[in-house]
Amino acid sequence: MNTRFSLENLPAHQPGTVVAVDWAGLAAPEARRLRELGFDEGVPVEVLHRARFGRGPIACRIGRMTVALRRAVAGTIHVAPLAPAE
Repeated sequence: MNTRFSLENLPAHQPGTVVAVDWAGLAAPEARRLRELGFDEGVPVEVLHRARFGRGPIACRIGRMTVALRRAVAGTIHVAPLAPAE
């Protein structure tokens, strides 16, 4: 699948891979936090839960960690969805 979109729009429980991060679109503390958490190209990621009504944070899994990201931050992370495991 060649589709690419932001982590903010990745369907819940759809595995994906980080293809790029818009580092320039982030404040320095946010960029540092993402790097410390391991967000980088090629890393597997999955959205686990979204706050109701399109507001609030997004819970996602990166590697074996579960982290909460603000939607604006998730919007700077570009992902490619993977085919679900069968």
